[in-house]
Amino acid sequence: MKHAAFVAAIITLVACDRVPNHVDQLHSEHAPAQHREIPYPSIDAFLGEKLHDNEQELAQNIEAVIEESIQDTYRKRGHAIRDAHPKAHGCVKAQFHVDETVIPSLAKGAFQSGKTYDAWIRFSNSNADPDRADISGDGRGMAIKLLGVPGTKLLETESQAKTQDFIMVSHPVFIIDDPSDYLSFVQQTNSTNWLDKLSVPFTLGFQGLWNARQTTTKKISNPLQTRYWSMVPYQLGTGAERQAIKFSAKPFSDPGRSCPTIQDDFPSGPGHNFLRQALRNTLATSKACMQFLVQPRIPSMSVENSKTEWKESEAPFFRVATIEIPPQEFDTRENNDFCENLSFNPWHALPEHRPLGVVNRLRKVIYPQISDSRHRMNSAPHMEPDPTDSPRK
Repeated sequence: MKHAAFVAAIITLVACDRVPNHVDQLHSEHAPAQHREIPYPSIDAFLGEKLHDNEQELAQNIEAVIEESIQDTYRKRGHAIRDAHPKAHGCVKAQFHVDETVIPSLAKGAFQSGKTYDAWIRFSNSNADPDRADISGDGRGMAIKLLGVPGTKLLETESQAKTQDFIMVSHPVFIIDDPSDYLSFVQQTNSTNWLDKLSVPFTLGFQGLWNARQTTTKKISNPLQTRYWSMVPYQLGTGAERQAIKFSAKPFSDPGRSCPTIQDDFPSGPGHNFLRQALRNTLATSKACMQFLVQPRIPSMSVENSKTEWKESEAPFFRVATIEIPPQEFDTRENNDFCENLSFNPWHALPEHRPLGVVNRLRKVIYPQISDSRHRMNSAPHMEPDPTDSPRK
């Protein structure tokens, strides 16, 4: 892979919901950015969190660099889109069936035994170019939004929302675990000076660079036959019984539940958007199933080091739920517009699923501001779907 293309690819792993700020053409139609006051997360020393020096200030600086890059990059597009994961293969309706007998230590929050939730799932490419061909290597995203989840949520500005989000990518680890490096990374990748861009590998270091390459060079033939990971850790439970976990979703077949095996080969001469077509073809005639898995941490594993994998051979995953995606026609104008307006945020969460680690703490500051900008530029209301806004055809 050419260095320039590789740098362009790895930047897309940093944020989930960046948007343009069309200052010139939209100034007369939109009010200036009004940043919400979002308290910076405190740390949980019991679970091993450690605050970095000047972390909150660095988070604000990172967000400011991203906002500036949004203005420069998307000024001419005319529509505010996600800067990372902008290309959706589709938003599909699903049901999230919690197992009837979840292990008691894992039956926390949304994982109450026997509970079923309606859900939206968005499948995507991570690259910032929404026009990029699907055959190119890339990180692939799976974002789940459960509906009708009672309880106060962690994001203060949307604490009464009845949703719970789980965000995953098709690789088990992230590329950054230090906020100073994160700031340098976004400054370098958004610089017009190629000497700055050539510094990116040194900022990431060997492990971060290797993780980025492993993530952005993967090719898949169907989003429904791909495994996804949370990359970073989360809390499960509250009080003295809380623990650090990661989660994952992987394809699942079971004739007893009418869950077929999905095995698509790479097409010869694939179309530009062949992953959307593969998703559409599969769901035209059959349903798809995935297991939702939780990986409890063992003591030697860090919640702050997001670049090192928690080896499954040392800390196994346990199934807590089955995701069933019924046959459906999702690729409609109405559904695609609805999909485009959705936002996913790991802090759309119950306290039992609190995000952990430095990457997630930075996300709490960055994601809401960027999402607000996208909706404001598009004159679109920013709201979480409620249980009555059921997944539609």
